[in-house]
Amino acid sequence: MRKMKKNLVTTLGLTLAVSLTLSACGSKDADDAKGNAAANKPVELIWYTIGTPQKDVERVMAEVSKYTAEKIGVTVKMNMTDWGDYAQKMQVMTASGTPMDIMFTSSWAFDYVQNARKGAFKPIDELLQKNGQGIVKALDPAFLNGSKVDGHNYGVPANKELPAQDVWRFNKTLADKYNLSLDNVKSLESLEPLLSVIKAKEPNTYGLAVDKNYMPYVPYDYIIEKMPMAVSVDNKDLKVVNVLDTPEMKQALKTMNKYYKAGYIPTEASTLTSLNDVQVTGKWFSDKATNQPFADNLWSASYGYPVVSKPASPALIYNWSVMGSMQAISANSKYPEKAMEFLNLLNTDPVLRNMVDSGIEGEHYKKVDNDKMENLPASKNYDMPTFSLGNVLLTYKDVKDPENKWEEFKKFNDTGVPAPLLGFNFDPTKVINEIAAVQNVKEEFWATLMTGTVDPDKYIPLANEKFKAAGLDKIMTEAQSQIDAWKTANKK
Repeated sequence: MRKMKKNLVTTLGLTLAVSLTLSACGSKDADDAKGNAAANKPVELIWYTIGTPQKDVERVMAEVSKYTAEKIGVTVKMNMTDWGDYAQKMQVMTASGTPMDIMFTSSWAFDYVQNARKGAFKPIDELLQKNGQGIVKALDPAFLNGSKVDGHNYGVPANKELPAQDVWRFNKTLADKYNLSLDNVKSLESLEPLLSVIKAKEPNTYGLAVDKNYMPYVPYDYIIEKMPMAVSVDNKDLKVVNVLDTPEMKQALKTMNKYYKAGYIPTEASTLTSLNDVQVTGKWFSDKATNQPFADNLWSASYGYPVVSKPASPALIYNWSVMGSMQAISANSKYPEKAMEFLNLLNTDPVLRNMVDSGIEGEHYKKVDNDKMENLPASKNYDMPTFSLGNVLLTYKDVKDPENKWEEFKKFNDTGVPAPLLGFNFDPTKVINEIAAVQNVKEEFWATLMTGTVDPDKYIPLANEKFKAAGLDKIMTEAQSQIDAWKTANKK
């Protein structure tokens, strides 16, 4: 991989009906032989995960399966679905009962909380205790405590950075080429002098690379990720507001629209599902990403050219960062114990974790030291999102990473400040119809507003009018009631 981006051990028993007559002895022996073969045959786990489908997935999973068959008696079939299509395709497949055992879920793709409440995932409290103790020991307790839904765990969080911090990323090759200083970069507005140079000098390059999933950073904690209801991170009253009505969001969207009109943002930004092709070719100057310690090294190794970053927000621990990358076991899994056994191995065994992450040693990457690696040319055929695949702290370091990388991760996690709604999960039961209606309105307006494609002075009022008609006020009132009760119960 090019670094980027992210049960009770049972034997499959088979009781065969056999004849007790002497004349059936030969048949009995044959049946016993078949039974023993079946008992030793690994079970196949079907795994759905997010990311641009990679050419060598089947080849790598064949090697993974050899390893896991020997270790825990399972083989693995991985199905990858591209970033922009994942949530919708998973909703359809889970609703139709498509066979699957393990699936990626998160706060931002194939919504973890909503799908846990819908019954798409198996509760894993008992499975964690019986077959997932390695996971429990490896994770900061905040991951499992913060990802409980109505008192139960439904997914295994990836052991990664705990706080979320937005950063502006830059293609260092272009910054160096035009001697562009990044010293004064912090706010969205601070990018303008740099973007104007890139527009003039590199007209075929995206100045600010954004796709339809982009959202400007504003200091608010969202009640439902990427929905307009939020509370300010700076005020302790936890008052629910429509984020489109806040001065911070209005200013950000005006700036985005200004940049769009100036040609700094892709014309097709509101419909782009992924920036993968642009990142591969290097035809971009800046974008926004979520930080982690030494992330610049990961991004540079993944893209094959230097990437540097500057902070765009404080480091806060949100519900969505705790739930930012998870693996759930399907409620319809035929092998839930084996699925948990696999997840436990994936999150505790460096050999398996790095094979899933980086591919086949000697083909996709080579080890440089006991815990360091560098990519080989074939890594372009297996470039996986590290964060989405399990315990990041088990992955080999890049050759440019310092020896204390994982210690710095732990320090970063320890210094994260809890966001105001950390631990609160909104129960949509009373407003489920309104949420569906608001979601439809969001699909109509959100991407065009967030990417600057339309004038916010004109389209925010239009969006708000439709949000109001769809029932946004009712949802916000219900959210406020639940937050007030939660605040009282937790002495906030």
